[in-house]
Amino acid sequence: MAKKKVVEENKNLEENNKNPEKNTAKKQNSEVQNSQEVTIEKKLESLYGLQLIDSKIDEIRIVRGELPIEVQDLEDEIEGLQTRVNNSKSEIVKCQTSISEQKNKIEESNELIKKYESQNKLIRNNREYDSINKEIEYQTLEIQLAEKRIKENTLTIERLQANIDVAEKTLQQIREDLKVKKSELDSIIQETINDEEALIALSKTHEGYIEDRLLNAYTRIRQNVRNGLAVVPIERDACAGCFNKIPPQRQLDIKMHKKIIVCEFCGRILVDNDIATKVREEIDQELA
Repeated sequence: MAKKKVVEENKNLEENNKNPEKNTAKKQNSEVQNSQEVTIEKKLESLYGLQLIDSKIDEIRIVRGELPIEVQDLEDEIEGLQTRVNNSKSEIVKCQTSISEQKNKIEESNELIKKYESQNKLIRNNREYDSINKEIEYQTLEIQLAEKRIKENTLTIERLQANIDVAEKTLQQIREDLKVKKSELDSIIQETINDEEALIALSKTHEGYIEDRLLNAYTRIRQNVRNGLAVVPIERDACAGCFNKIPPQRQLDIKMHKKIIVCEFCGRILVDNDIATKVREEIDQELA
């Protein structure tokens, strides 16, 4: 499957090689690109230069390490805890409202019991006596039920308040940790932001010499390999990406700069040492 993917990638790149007149720069640096054909050699130089720049950008971002992820995780945790606290506070308000309603019911029931007890003095027959006693018994049960609900809501409030206290202490600690992490991240960003912006601007310059299809292939290869190396030189007769041997004839083809050639094993774009050395020196000078 991997072999097939490499062959397809090679085929796509070779299709670009068949029409070099169509592959003109479309992006920035119009003065450099003004109506000029971009040669295969120039494309290879731009690709390798872009690779060196992107690798330097990767190094800068590696310096930041896991800090951006840790900051995001802490922010998410704070948001989750704050939502939990807010929900608990809403539940407490509902419980307090319920307690007030139950207390009102108790007052109403006590008033009714007093009323029925006063009516007992005016009872004329057993039927009225039984009816009034049933009403008194019913209101007594209502009072007991209301008291039970008050007790349950009171316990719920105590439990929720205990959870809120724990969550707020945790929130305070997490906010302190987040402040420290953000401070560290901001410090690193401030130290590297200028270098990163300069590298990004330089990468745009190199992208200007590469047509969209080839640039997309480069991006795709970078995403598919662990170390982000999509363009590599030949070192000791082997691909510097996967370290598989490159046949002499293929090395000669790469050195001729007549077409863009990818490694048969890993699919990376290959450049010869002359281009690699030249581009490294140019990049060092541009970043000096």
